[in-house]
Amino acid sequence: MKKIFSLIFDNKSLMGFVFILPAFLGTIVFILIPVLCSFGLSFVEWDLINSPKLVWFDNYIELFQSPLFFKILLNTFVYAISTSILAVIIPLVLACVLNSKIRGSNFFKVSFFLPFVTPMIVIAFIWQWIFDPNIGIMNYVFHLNINWLYDSKFAMPAVIIVSVWKLIGYNMIIFLAGLSSINQSLFEAAKIDGASKFDTFKFVTVPLLSPTIFFVVIITCISSFQVFDLIYMMTQGGPLDSTNVLVYAVYQNAFEFFKVGYASAVAYVLFFIIFFLTMFQWKYRKKMVYLEE
Repeated sequence: MKKIFSLIFDNKSLMGFVFILPAFLGTIVFILIPVLCSFGLSFVEWDLINSPKLVWFDNYIELFQSPLFFKILLNTFVYAISTSILAVIIPLVLACVLNSKIRGSNFFKVSFFLPFVTPMIVIAFIWQWIFDPNIGIMNYVFHLNINWLYDSKFAMPAVIIVSVWKLIGYNMIIFLAGLSSINQSLFEAAKIDGASKFDTFKFVTVPLLSPTIFFVVIITCISSFQVFDLIYMMTQGGPLDSTNVLVYAVYQNAFEFFKVGYASAVAYVLFFIIFFLTMFQWKYRKKMVYLEE
């Protein structure tokens, strides 16, 4: 045994492999194998009870012939694009304001970050009460009469509001970290040259912060396409599938309708959407990121 440990710790390459082995095995068992199995399941018909039946591309054909699928696909893009835009612009503006060392900035940083670390079930419960048409404070404060989560026109905006509210703090902290790495003398030079705050933001802050902005856009976009818990706890895809998204459709088809093959096909459509979207963003990063080579 001593010889084995001696061999491991004397060989740096072998020791490094030993340290990454648990994560490597976890990736294979819990990510790679399920991904490959789900790809195989997308070509079969299976109800979790009877034996799987090979149907080749029938699940994909049924998928693209379904009007409901295209409605769900549109919902997903509306949610993801809206959340990605708002959850990047708002935190960026807040980070620039808080970076200017305003009074009580630490209090505001903590306040904005708290929703991100709050469990989603708590957030969903609170916002369901806020959006309640009878006793909710949203209608009371703004003197509205809207059935937020029970109206197909307002359910998606309500979910987007909650999602953006939860993401603001996390993205803001990332932007603050990026702002702290920028040489402050550049801002002082811009001020001496007579640049307005907007010009400083446009021509100094945004270009130098573009790598951070690019990173935040990608992670926010990917997480938005994968939303599930918020939809599951607040709307269950309703009303009239107005908030149904691809990940919730995967869950619904697999564990409510017992159409595992169809659900796997939906999952792979989502996979390719995220993959090509990420590749597109990465390909054009040189145009989006300042001084990117």
